[in-house]
Order: sequence, then structure tokens, then C-alpha cells
Amino acid sequence: MSDQNSVSRPTLEAVAERAGVSRATVSRVVNGGSGVREALVEKVRRAVEELGYVPNHAARTLVTRRTGAIAVIVAEPETKVFTNPFFAEQLLGISRELAGHDLQLVLLLVEGPADYDRVGRYLAGGHADGALLFSLHNDDPLPAITRRVGIPTVFGGRPGWAGAEADRGILYVDSDNRGGAREAVRHLITLGRARIATITGPMDQTASVDRLDGYHDMLMDADSKLIVEGDFTEAGGARAMAELLDRAPDLDAVFVASDLMACGALRVLRERGRRVPEDVAVVGFDDMAEVAELTNPPLTTVRQEIEEMGRLMVRLMLRSLGQPAKGDGVGRPLSSVITPTRLILRATA
Repeated sequence: MSDQNSVSRPTLEAVAERAGVSRATVSRVVNGGSGVREALVEKVRRAVEELGYVPNHAARTLVTRRTGAIAVIVAEPETKVFTNPFFAEQLLGISRELAGHDLQLVLLLVEGPADYDRVGRYLAGGHADGALLFSLHNDDPLPAITRRVGIPTVFGGRPGWAGAEADRGILYVDSDNRGGAREAVRHLITLGRARIATITGPMDQTASVDRLDGYHDMLMDADSKLIVEGDFTEAGGARAMAELLDRAPDLDAVFVASDLMACGALRVLRERGRRVPEDVAVVGFDDMAEVAELTNPPLTTVRQEIEEMGRLMVRLMLRSLGQPAKGDGVGRPLSSVITPTRLILRATA
């Protein structure tokens, strides 16, 4: 059966004969090369479709040194990745952009220390052309691994390790976390709220640090009792809200550094008999529709373009590999991207 399949499988030569062009022309078109007139490209594509030609991926890899795969590495356990809609939105953006360029997504998750060796071996084995890393914590070894392997890397989120800010060779996509937090707190101030608390994300992640800095930009002398660290989960938001109410029962507003944590905070406020927004106004961060629109009441929050950030990570990766999308900054110096945020007003503030 395998012999029959190999005999009947259309070859590059057969495509060239059908299209009336050279084998080299077919090869350039199939492998995405340039320098072929559009009329010939159309002939080759028509012949490929008529014959049902499928490129030999192994042979192409030997010639181009490219695998056609991008590793997406999330520095979180799978239980968190598959239950947090933030990751679903970002992976959706990455997946759609890769598919649009005929590239494969290879998802690698980090559960514990042993996984770093596994990820390092996989990358060193040449199984991916580049790596997209996100949800990093400050002491994460993944950046050192990708540097050692020498694989092109784009980070989701501003890197926070020493010296990263000054390294122009580091590419990342992030949202304006600090500016978004400022806008959230400014809104609460304009509502006349005087005791504005905040639930931060994990302070070993730069998004959390930037959002807390935005809070302090507006409330430079904030009472330390009004600041509690969360963990970007609903349960963590609930724990932090309960602690805040115990510490500062007179608080009248809270800026929460993620929608999921805000969901937990709203639950605790209901349990404690606090009306939202009459007694306590609440603003979240993310604007994930499946969370923010379904809370009770619907959540006022800072919108960041999560899916678009995933797409932008892929576009930066493609440019670093020398194959940007048409019209996507060809010839422009590679640089990191900060996407804008905006406040979405609903019923909680």
C-alpha cells in the first residue's frame, strides 16, 4: 500500500510540467520565495490544486532549515492555563495568526522544575523556528534557556529581570498596564470615592507591578492597609477582598488587577452585605466578555486587546524570522509593542 501511495503521489516535476514552468520556479512558489511573476505564480498554484500536490515537509526542512512550527511556552500549570479565559484569548490570537501564515502552534506548559529541562531539550532539538513566551515570573529560567539555545524569542508581557529594560534586542508585546490602572483609579476618584483599595496580581510579574504603579500614580499616599496581593484567580480575589474588608471596613472602592479576581471580590462583597456600587465601587482589568459582562452587577473594567496581543506576538516573530506579513512593517526596525487600554463603563462603578 505504501509503495502505491509513493508512486501515485504528485511530484514537483509533475507540477512543473503541468504549469509549463521550470522545477526551480515551482520550488520558489511552493516554498514562499520571491522573484516569480504573478502570472507564473498563478499557473503553479493552479497546477498544485489540480494535481493535489503536497510538499514534502521533511525535504523542505532540510533545505530551508525551517520546521514551520512555533513553540508557545506558558510558564503556568495546565490547570491555570485551561481555566483562565485570559490564556484562551491570547492563544486564540496566536493560533489564528500562525494558521494564517501556514505555521503550526506547539504548546508547551511548565508544571514544575523538571519541565524546564524538557522544554530546553525540545528547543535545542530544532523542533521549532521560534518561541513565544508569556506569563513569566521574575525568576523564571525560560529566558536563559531560549538565549542558550539561540532561538528567536518574543515575550508576552514586559520582561522584568535585571537589565531587560535596557536590552534593545528583547522583543515583547504588552498592554499599557500602568496607564490603564491610572484611568481606573482616576474614574473612582471622580466618583467621589475616598478610601480606594486595590487587589494586585502576583508581585513577581511585571503586569502586576505596573498596575500597582498606576494606582500609586493617582494615590501617592495610599494607606498600606488598602493594598493586598492576589494571584489572578477568582479564589485569590475573594481571599484578598475578605482581607481588605477586615483591614479597612470603611473602604468605598477597589481597583482589582484582573477580571477574574474582581469576580471573586464581588462575591465576597455580596456575602458581607456590601452593595455594589452604592457602598463599594469596583473596577477590574482585562474586559474578558465571558467574565466582565456576566458578573452581578456587570463589571466596569479596563480593556486590553488580549487576542490582538497574541497576533502581534506572532507578527513580531515573523519579522524576526525574516518573513513578515505583506505590508507589516517591512524594512522598519524591530521593536517591542505596547498596546493601548481603555476604560469600559458598566454597572459596578
